[in-house]
Amino acid sequence: MIKLTGIMNPGIGLMKRRLEKEKDAMALAISGIAKKYNTKPEDIKTLETKYDDDAGDWYVALGWDEKRAIIKMDSVQGTITEIKEI
Repeated sequence: MIKLTGIMNPGIGLMKRRLEKEKDAMALAISGIAKKYNTKPEDIKTLETKYDDDAGDWYVALGWDEKRAIIKMDSVQGTITEIKEI
């Protein structure tokens, strides 16, 4: 007989998303851009947001100075997975 001990991790469908709301995704994206490009958060403008239901990812387009970027975030992990300048 095998005895299982410890806590089993729930499947991804059962986990609560850490970035549940648009404002949470925007805050993380702005923070990531501010750190990476050494700019002030108040100088960064949100251009567009989108949530991909199938992948569970947030996409936030931001602009500052003469630059623009799309930030892709994993809503379950609550992390930035990609920053792409456009």
